[in-house]
Amino acid sequence: MKLISFPNPKEERVRHISKKRILNLGSLLFFLFIAMVIINLAQEHMGKGRITGTVIDEEGNPLESVLIIVESLEYTTKIQGYSNKKGHFAVAGMGTGNWRIIASKEGYSKASLDMNVRQLRKNPPVKFTLKKTTGVAAFMPDEKLFKMFDKGNLLIKEEKYDEALEIFEELLEKYPKIYHIHLNIGTCCLTKGDLDKAEAEFKFVLDKIMETLGDYKQDSQTSLTAFKGLGEVYIREADFEMAKECFTKALEISPEDEVNAYNVGEIFFSNQKIEEAIEYFELAIRIKKDWSSPFMKLGYVYLNKGDFNKSLDYFNKFLEMDPENPEVPQVKNIIATIQKMIK
Repeated sequence: MKLISFPNPKEERVRHISKKRILNLGSLLFFLFIAMVIINLAQEHMGKGRITGTVIDEEGNPLESVLIIVESLEYTTKIQGYSNKKGHFAVAGMGTGNWRIIASKEGYSKASLDMNVRQLRKNPPVKFTLKKTTGVAAFMPDEKLFKMFDKGNLLIKEEKYDEALEIFEELLEKYPKIYHIHLNIGTCCLTKGDLDKAEAEFKFVLDKIMETLGDYKQDSQTSLTAFKGLGEVYIREADFEMAKECFTKALEISPEDEVNAYNVGEIFFSNQKIEEAIEYFELAIRIKKDWSSPFMKLGYVYLNKGDFNKSLDYFNKFLEMDPENPEVPQVKNIIATIQKMIK
């Protein structure tokens, strides 16, 4: 006879409770493990790492109260500090890893660098040189409005001048003291052919720079653009003497700017002012002797002038300097045509 045993109800209840406790204990251990992982992750980007450095302006003077933000490139952690009277700063608390150090101060452009920070050794000192902000960036109080300004400039590039004008006139209504806005209005008017308005806007900008800063070079980029714009106005009005005067002042502001000299040459050449074009293309070459483009342009200028030998000299020099230039096939065809004409 096979005996059938029945489990003791009390004993079975004990087993059930024990299993439940084991399951609860397992869950607790699992969550404790997860919590430990999270805590460890949270602590990975914090530690004993320390960075030091200095902040100076363009003239080498120390800058005080510069905000130094050190932010992890792997996590969301940010630590901050400030520079003292001597421009020195120190920020501590970083863990080993990649961090970005950002230096900022009102009236100056930001500077930053990325560094691999270590905890067990001294990190190399950091040195920032902050440049004073000029132009509209130094005056625009609101980032949203600055984006509006950028949108207006983008519309100019897209040749949507009426839409751009609406934005700049709205900005000018809100901030009439920001004279840089007149520069953009002048640019729109020049392109649209409203020369009187463009002239007035460019002159207004130049007057304001002298009134507020006392020297065009104190806001060199704005002054440079205003003088070039005014020069283009005078060229369109066929007042080449005044145009040359404006371009000369532009080059005085930025004497080492070969692109500016080249562009002035282009303007004169497109208006058939050959001698003036030669003067500015040659100036571009003097500033940057290894730039091939002015040599090519002088080839065209002397071809236009009827001086075939000089034209060939400049075209051949261009080929020698820049054999991979996409203009090479066309220049070679022109050389072949000139050589046939000379024969």
